[in-house]
Amino acid sequence: MAGLYIHIPFCKKACHYCDFHFTQSVGQIDAMVDAIADELVMQSDFLGRDTVYTVYFGGGTPSLLEGPHLKKLMRIIQHEYALSSNPEITIEANPDDLDKEKLSTFFDHGVNRLSIGVQSFNDDQLKWMNRQHSSSQAMDTFYLARQMGFENISLDLIYALPSENHDNWLRDLKMITTLRPEHISSYCLTIEPQTAFGNWLKKGKIKAIDEDFAADQFEILLEIMSKYGYEQYEISNFAQPGYESQHNSAYWKDEKYLGIGPSAHSYNGKFRKANVANNAKYLKGIEEGEIPFEVITLSLEDQVNEYILTSLRTKWGCDLSLLKAKYEVDLLAEQEHYLNKLAGKGLIFEDEGFLVLTDQGKLLADKIASDLFIESD
Repeated sequence: MAGLYIHIPFCKKACHYCDFHFTQSVGQIDAMVDAIADELVMQSDFLGRDTVYTVYFGGGTPSLLEGPHLKKLMRIIQHEYALSSNPEITIEANPDDLDKEKLSTFFDHGVNRLSIGVQSFNDDQLKWMNRQHSSSQAMDTFYLARQMGFENISLDLIYALPSENHDNWLRDLKMITTLRPEHISSYCLTIEPQTAFGNWLKKGKIKAIDEDFAADQFEILLEIMSKYGYEQYEISNFAQPGYESQHNSAYWKDEKYLGIGPSAHSYNGKFRKANVANNAKYLKGIEEGEIPFEVITLSLEDQVNEYILTSLRTKWGCDLSLLKAKYEVDLLAEQEHYLNKLAGKGLIFEDEGFLVLTDQGKLLADKIASDLFIESD
């Protein structure tokens, strides 16, 4: 199983919290799509002939793509890659980009899953984050997508936004459960140094995230998701039965993936490649017939520890037999005392050869994972 990720590095405006690679120079989109198309051909042997089960258009704002762009890229993917007969094809979108024509275009070109960045249903909070849509626009877009035939929709929310109490968060959760998308992703607000929020924090214009407040909102999230039938299959992701993101799940299960476009990463089970996070350098390199990237060599410890970190965040947990067969690591034997201690505190359990965190354990997932990391001799 393999996945294909395509990075579309354009946004109309910068959200105050975002540190992903993008530019507001949307006039370059035609040239960028041409370069991405060329890279798709150049990279077609990276996955061998492994079947590609998922295609994910991320960014940036992939919903800025027009019909001819998507048609060109999908045609190359279908020609150059062993695409599954029923692939999951996702496109990230902002509500303000989606109208009837755009949704029809996506649907007609094979997109069968939408990931819509709502972030909040509170207009004041949306403005504070520099989002370009309103709450009503987000709701109207969701209903329009339903009318246009989309039966697999994911909505994003951000929690731990500044507020005197949890009222806004409870209203957001009430609204999203009323809409009943198949999938919900919810992330804690983080303040990265190179963002507007990072600058404001440095200047004292905003306060640092209150960790206790964030933890309380996370627990509210878990309670309401469970109440409305959403399973937490990864710490930040919730799905109705059968609607887990196949693409992201493959990342967490140590599967291969190919990343196309500036800043995109690839992984073939042995090493990772990172394309240059600079549009001009990327375009120039592709024009000259060379993909500008660096190889990130992963030691055995790197591979094992990354798998422990990501797998423990999921409902499936850490596959102990995979660690033994692929990496010759017997985690139960090497960490017996610590794992027994965690189990005694109700933080972790073993289920048919998998280590799985309890709900309480998930609150400490990164700490537990780092404590389980193996070290070189």
